Amino acid sequence: MCFVPTASGDATPYIERFYAAFTRIESAPSHLSLFQPPYPALPDDVVDNDLVYVGGGSTANMLAVWRLHGVDVALRTAWETGVVLCGISAGSLCWFEGGVTDSFGALRNFTDGLGLLPGSNCPHYDVEPERRPAFQRAIAAGELAPGYAADDGVALHFVGTELVEAVAEREDVAAYRVDVRDRSIDEARIVPRSLEVDDARPVVGDHT
Repeated sequence: MCFVPTASGDATPYIERFYAAFTRIESAPSHLSLFQPPYPALPDDVVDNDLVYVGGGSTANMLAVWRLHGVDVALRTAWETGVVLCGISAGSLCWFEGGVTDSFGALRNFTDGLGLLPGSNCPHYDVEPERRPAFQRAIAAGELAPGYAADDGVALHFVGTELVEAVAEREDVAAYRVDVRDRSIDEARIVPRSLEVDDARPVVGDHT
């Protein structure tokens, strides 16, 4: 598995937490660095993995750096060849066409995601009070395509471009399909499947 910490500027403590977590289980962890050597040999350093995990941070900066180095193309190649792609926060937003980001301070829309998944995305739906109304306003105004939101602790599981289920590491959280019907926001709650998680689980970010 390969950790991609671009959104944090390849923050050393973040990378160290990743290795501390995933060396406790049977895995072969690595990371892809764009700010510190050794630099990647793309696309091989991405495609030659079973799983790619993208960390949180600045979505806008991450996408810009990825495109400069060709990581966006390498990730699409990995996706098309069956590599599991996942991530948290910015690492959730990036796979969609767009969403809302705090990369510039105040929440703003962006529509230049990788577009591997159709529509828009909004993480931190329950813990950052401005996220939900900002996401809904953007969809209602046609600035963002309809999409999916997730509370912290919830993951959206896609196979190809189809949502299969939502899963959760704790209770009282959910995912949501946010759409427009009859000129009003239609927010459909998606009840997640609960995961049994023990105290030894790998933790590399603030949320899962």
